[in-house]
Amino acid sequence: MRVASALTVLATLCPGTLGAEEKNRLPVTIHGFLMGNASIRTTGKRPPMGEGGAFLLGEERLRLDVSGATKSGSGFLLFKGDIFHDAVANRVDGDLREAYAGFRRGQFDLRLGRQIVTWGVGDLFFINDVFPKDWESFFSGRPMEYLKRGVDAVRLQYSSGALNVDVVATPFFTGDALPSPKRFFLYNPFAAVAEQREYSPPVRAENTEVGIRLYRRMAAFDFSLHGYRGFWRMPGASIAANDGPRITRFYPRLVTWGASAQRNLLNGVVSFEGGRYNSLDDRGGTAPGLPNSQWRILAAYQRQLARELTATFQGYAEVMEGYDSYRKYLPAGFRPEDRVRGVFSVRLTQFLGYQNWRLSAFVACSPTDKDCFVQPEVSHRLSDRLSAAVGANIFSGKHETTFFGQMAKNDNVYLSIRFDF
Repeated sequence: MRVASALTVLATLCPGTLGAEEKNRLPVTIHGFLMGNASIRTTGKRPPMGEGGAFLLGEERLRLDVSGATKSGSGFLLFKGDIFHDAVANRVDGDLREAYAGFRRGQFDLRLGRQIVTWGVGDLFFINDVFPKDWESFFSGRPMEYLKRGVDAVRLQYSSGALNVDVVATPFFTGDALPSPKRFFLYNPFAAVAEQREYSPPVRAENTEVGIRLYRRMAAFDFSLHGYRGFWRMPGASIAANDGPRITRFYPRLVTWGASAQRNLLNGVVSFEGGRYNSLDDRGGTAPGLPNSQWRILAAYQRQLARELTATFQGYAEVMEGYDSYRKYLPAGFRPEDRVRGVFSVRLTQFLGYQNWRLSAFVACSPTDKDCFVQPEVSHRLSDRLSAAVGANIFSGKHETTFFGQMAKNDNVYLSIRFDF
């Protein structure tokens, strides 16, 4: 509740823009919003560990955004935090989205604290964006901004005409937030194993995650090189059979490198991205509970089809290394993954009524996994401060072991109402 207390104090002391006229005080600006979110499962099914009945989400949120800078602009701060009431679990909690202080001098920009970092060019396909995601928020129908999680990091950026550099060092590991079995149907191959434990990487100097991005404009392309050393964001599993089966979930070590490029072409925008994931704890592909090394590639094309109507097409693939070893050591009864996983997607966005109405649809289908995900949404800005959105998350799949197929019992519709201040 320390987050909640801090937000309350800020809301009381800083109702608007403070200190701009006072010579020795930092100009601080407060903005925020009130938002209500609700999501209900439409399949009529309830997970075995279910809470909240058919509701996946029911909450009220208060957001405060605090920003400030010195008169010279060299020092700055940013704070974004939520207080929310989770009606499904009947609890009040806080969510510290971002909170960092920074210093800017010349070509250097240094930031320390919790930050949301976004790299890469994909739309919901992440290759060189190795930073944590909140998949429960996304599949529950929260606004898109809640898909990204913050990391507690030191970030140094250098800008010049020849080369731009972005370095992020994170000593405290944050994994992906996966859908909870209390609210979602999920595939768990180890559901029958009673003893299961999970460990996060301990805070040690050698476990500090480091990501680097080098970028500049070349031949009309916005071109980037990426590198990362850290851990997979989703846990793997090791299986021990002594004194009965026991599952230990942990986050395997990972090194990635890759590149992305984007430019205006063919009356639209073309994007390319690729990367290699080197799974250090399963170099030979012989550990069935750990991810194999893999290549990931993406090609995308965005174009305006008509007035206020935009379409984005994407093709994405994952290519597993060490596939023969993977098949050899896969336990009996487990359905094998394909060597190549391919996904195609399209996003359509239409604005109407002086952009007060926004109609969108995202469709992603995998011909290899034989599964599909559809997310239609309609949003409307009723005034400068009040807006509403209604949408759905629809899943289908032939197999319950695939990424979208395991979610087939979790179809839901959601509603969001937001008031900005």
